[in-house]
Amino acid sequence: MDKNLTSLKPELVWRHFAAICQIPHPSHHEEQIRQYVVDFAAAHNLYCRIDAGNNVYVRKEATAGMEHKKGIVLQAHLDMVPQKNNDKCFDFEHDAIEPYIDGDWVTANGTTLGADNGIGAAAILAVLEDESICHGPIEALFTATEETGMDGAFGLEGGMLQGDILLNLDSETEGELYVGCAGGLDANITLPYTAVPTPAGYKPYTLEVKGLKGGHSGIQIICQRANANRELFRLLLTSPVEVLLASVDGGGLRNAIPREATAVVLVKEQDAALFEQTVATFERTLTAEYDGIEEGVSVKVAPAEMPQTIIPAEVAARLARAVVGAPNGVVKMSVAMEGLVQTSSNLARVVSNGSEVKIQCLLRSSSGSEKRALGAAIKGVFELAGGEVSLTGDYDGWLPNMQSPILHAMLSSYEQLYGRRPAVMAIHAGLECGIIGGKYEGLDMISFGPTISSPHSPDEKVEIASVAKFYEFLLHTLKNAPEK
Repeated sequence: MDKNLTSLKPELVWRHFAAICQIPHPSHHEEQIRQYVVDFAAAHNLYCRIDAGNNVYVRKEATAGMEHKKGIVLQAHLDMVPQKNNDKCFDFEHDAIEPYIDGDWVTANGTTLGADNGIGAAAILAVLEDESICHGPIEALFTATEETGMDGAFGLEGGMLQGDILLNLDSETEGELYVGCAGGLDANITLPYTAVPTPAGYKPYTLEVKGLKGGHSGIQIICQRANANRELFRLLLTSPVEVLLASVDGGGLRNAIPREATAVVLVKEQDAALFEQTVATFERTLTAEYDGIEEGVSVKVAPAEMPQTIIPAEVAARLARAVVGAPNGVVKMSVAMEGLVQTSSNLARVVSNGSEVKIQCLLRSSSGSEKRALGAAIKGVFELAGGEVSLTGDYDGWLPNMQSPILHAMLSSYEQLYGRRPAVMAIHAGLECGIIGGKYEGLDMISFGPTISSPHSPDEKVEIASVAKFYEFLLHTLKNAPEK
């Protein structure tokens, strides 16, 4: 296993990324990575400050003769998604990521890699450090807690940024320029219950749906991957024998498609054999339904310890109907841009704690009205099931500007470098551009990056060659930025 990332090119980018991997920085635990940037700025005599939103701001003056160029803000977020395989013993708040070179890619040992958005942050640090490159005035904005609610973008101070152009380095396919993104809305649901004693004559099982691909709930939602939460409750709802639910723990982060879901259930002792057969049949059903999409579908039961209490059967039934019936996955495709998801929902989390079940859904849409209508639909479903629903974190998307000066400059730069024009895209994910652009009206914005596969999952990896192209393109863009 080759762990020497600093042997890769461009050396400055990979050196900073390797350092970032050594610093724990899951969402809401970014103190150390912020200090790394602050210390870096001090070591290189660069102006630096942390604003009220916990964003780190760094400024670098234009190189001689480049003062006439428009000012450019380079932006990336500092937090990463903490996801690991079940068999991996790892503490994201204290342990270092273990990156290694795997052929043409860099990946991590059993966890998310954090290339989203560590590579973007590393590229910015490389630009700030390298005195050999030509550029106009540069500002660097390292935002806080993007992955769990875009806290830094929402908390960004007005009047701080002076640049005319914002380059967001948080896209995940090299050769694509993003000029628009979806807005988002969180549905937070609580279903209260009073636990009841476990009845006699039942056999306890642990029921587990796992082996699914999961992935980014914006980028991979179009792949039609299975949602572990939905499939677990589908099995409970369609079982030919009575199944009592004692507890459930499904999914992880709000912006990751659930890969795994586990429940402790009980069936009557005389129904145990039929239930085990039902589970095996359901595994075969899912394998067939997701043929060509999911290769590792696993639905298993195993004997469990007898729980002292269960969720009342009537509450569990309402929960199952709501989870299975709520909108999930792609809701509508864009008519204006072929292949772009316009509206979607991710039923990200279902977890019980002995007195209530908490459910989280993340809704996305490039249409504000469709996003709010989807929120109303999900609210209606779960309120009918007896849940209390709160819709929060509403933010609008970023509308494309096809006359953008930086877009045309970057199209020309890419064609000069690689002999072809990059694709111009919108993305069904919540980039910070929409929020930042709302605070700084008139900011000319583009998002781009290297190729990152399976972000938000332990399969995350970044293509080595694409990092070199991405960084070369970034430097060419800085050198050839529009004039003031």
